[in-house]
Amino acid sequence: MKTLLILGAGTSGTVVANKMVRRLDAQEWNVVVVDKNVDHYYQPGFLFVPFGMYKPADNVRPKKNYLDHRVNFIISDIELIKPDDNQVVLSDGRVLNYDMLVVATGTDIKPSETQGLLDGGGWRNNIFDFYTHEGSIALANHLKNWKGGRLVLSITEMPIKCPVAPLEFLLLSDWYFTRKGMRDKVDLVLATPLSGAFTKPKAKAVLGDLLESRNISIETEFNIGEVDNTRQMIKSYDEREIPYDLLVSVPTNMGSDVIERSEMGDDLNFLPVNKNTLQSEKWPNVWGIGDATNAPTSKAGSVAHFMAETLIENLQRAVKGLEPEPSFDGHANCFIESGYGKAVLIDFNYDVEPLPGTYPVPGIGPMNLLKETQLNHLGKLGFYYLYWEVFLRGLPIPLNPKMSMLGKIRD
Repeated sequence: MKTLLILGAGTSGTVVANKMVRRLDAQEWNVVVVDKNVDHYYQPGFLFVPFGMYKPADNVRPKKNYLDHRVNFIISDIELIKPDDNQVVLSDGRVLNYDMLVVATGTDIKPSETQGLLDGGGWRNNIFDFYTHEGSIALANHLKNWKGGRLVLSITEMPIKCPVAPLEFLLLSDWYFTRKGMRDKVDLVLATPLSGAFTKPKAKAVLGDLLESRNISIETEFNIGEVDNTRQMIKSYDEREIPYDLLVSVPTNMGSDVIERSEMGDDLNFLPVNKNTLQSEKWPNVWGIGDATNAPTSKAGSVAHFMAETLIENLQRAVKGLEPEPSFDGHANCFIESGYGKAVLIDFNYDVEPLPGTYPVPGIGPMNLLKETQLNHLGKLGFYYLYWEVFLRGLPIPLNPKMSMLGKIRD
């Protein structure tokens, strides 16, 4: 009996497990998933908790409920991956042998990487994150009674999960404080290491204008080096300082510690893979997917879906002894919540920046790209149900995993 071993039962790992267990011969292959957590979190929902749009419980469900019953689910931490020996050592000393390995260990925030962020006395007092279940709850409780002041959202460094989430947070903050009748008591500031609101020109212009229209200021190319909570100030490496009353941090995002212990990752513990095949650059029977890889695309749920289609194809090819197909093009799309019942939609890949147009049907939509619309907002909310009941279960979604230029307007 051969083993397909999947490390991580988050979005990527769950989807791959559910799809592969249906495609592999059960008489020849055993599909095993290892994860240390029993709960599955709907991470896009963390953004909504501080503003009372979702309850924390809306974002949590048991992982075992979403894995096919034929998948062998092991709840354990992982001590070490030994790719040269085709083995994984669990925290209790058990050794799992594999024939093919999928690394889907995701990424986590590492506030300890920034001086003063975690150890300066402000963490979960006047410094919060919203990229974790606990952080979103703590921030929600703080905002309920906050009287106003300067709210600074600081992106420590790239890459991060869902690169547009910080923009969404600020736009929703504008809406939230307006609704509470205290927008005039709040200054909203984005401190980003990027040169603007986004990396690509057209989206950068649209999103930058949207922030400006909401009176949200941007401090660009701000590479934070230190948090001084005594003075309530963040300081960049080039000595610039930004004062805050409330700091919402997007800490350094890093891959799993086991990738570092196993000496399989880059400086941020992400697994180096071929960006088009998702095969490890060093071990032919090791593959990566989602946030765990160094593929230069967005770390987001839609990307995991599009990646999965390529990975499934290539895992099946590997079983047959065939070379992988370089079919993943970096496709990403995401809804950007802008408050007031509206959202913006962007669709792009490695080579093509977000462009205006219609999606997914050319000329019809019904979604509009790079436009703030109510329908885009409904699409964002609707993804919640699609995620749990279709996407996560590995059921077909009628969206092309490769980005199409149909319906897009190029100047």
